[in-house]
Amino acid sequence: MTYLPLLLADPSPSLRYLVLHELFQRPLDDPELQELDSLRAADPLIQDLVKTQNADGSWESVDPSGSIQGEKLYWSAQVLVRLGYLGVDCTHPAVQHGAEFIFSCQLEDGSWPLPPSRASVDGIDGYSMIPLQTSIPLRGLAACGFAADPQSERAYEWLLRQRLDDGAWPVGITAGNYGGVAGYRRLPHSRWGCRTNTTAALICLSHHPQRCTSSPAHQALDHLLGRETREQLNLGYEVARTIGAEKAHGYFTYFTRFDPALLLDLCWRSNASADDARIQNLIDFIRSSQGPYGLWEYANRPQVSRWLTFDLLRSLSHIDNNPDHDWISFEPRTPFQPYPKQDRRY
Repeated sequence: MTYLPLLLADPSPSLRYLVLHELFQRPLDDPELQELDSLRAADPLIQDLVKTQNADGSWESVDPSGSIQGEKLYWSAQVLVRLGYLGVDCTHPAVQHGAEFIFSCQLEDGSWPLPPSRASVDGIDGYSMIPLQTSIPLRGLAACGFAADPQSERAYEWLLRQRLDDGAWPVGITAGNYGGVAGYRRLPHSRWGCRTNTTAALICLSHHPQRCTSSPAHQALDHLLGRETREQLNLGYEVARTIGAEKAHGYFTYFTRFDPALLLDLCWRSNASADDARIQNLIDFIRSSQGPYGLWEYANRPQVSRWLTFDLLRSLSHIDNNPDHDWISFEPRTPFQPYPKQDRRY
């Protein structure tokens, strides 16, 4: 297993900590693990985020010119997603403060406000509801261990109320109607389902200790598995974006790229079984993409390759070694094109 020395030689103590704890199953009282835990505070991946936190617990995205980009709520959620991925949980002061800010913005019905650029004014020229308005902040909270918090539970209930009868989530509601679904966001077995909104909602469900194996989670996973595309270039894009190597931007376009690594992560978190032919095909594709030295390479950002390798090994180990993973889909395998060719009349 030539990849093991390469992963443990990474300069990031956060990655070395995660490799030992999640791949080698080292207990938390392991001396080497405790040493790495003390070093993680100085890891630039964590330290740079902690230093830029505002006094109210929020974060902002600032471009090289010094101007603020986007909404504080949006970027605060993105930072919590990153910290949660790095293994920083709800016990960290910065995470606690960030969660307090996000919870302070929550509405009485459990949702969060629509971004001003997307909201309607008197019901005109905008949306009155977009599932992303809640799934984006909820994802940040769930990633750091706040999924079971009573306030988070209210958000989950709101999110489930927006679900379509077929189990997908729509783009949103504008002027009383479902918003149109662009071809790149279509789902094979849903008329109004949006892949971006469905993916974001499923990520939230997959980080909940009980809801991860619920019927809504499995129905959403069913929809995503229906798109059996395998773009090698996109393998690991979500990992790269999460650790900051790729820009985290976009709203409806956030999940434009269909990342097989993200889909595999959602499979193991939802207790999906490799006995499902579609999941086994996904696993075969990922294993065939492994490099000669045991690493999976992310060509656009080579520095992400070790993180991607850890992420895929974690997903594969959970699916291979957990007998509780027994969910299998019965949805028919349907050929799918995001932009099907139209027959000419003449």
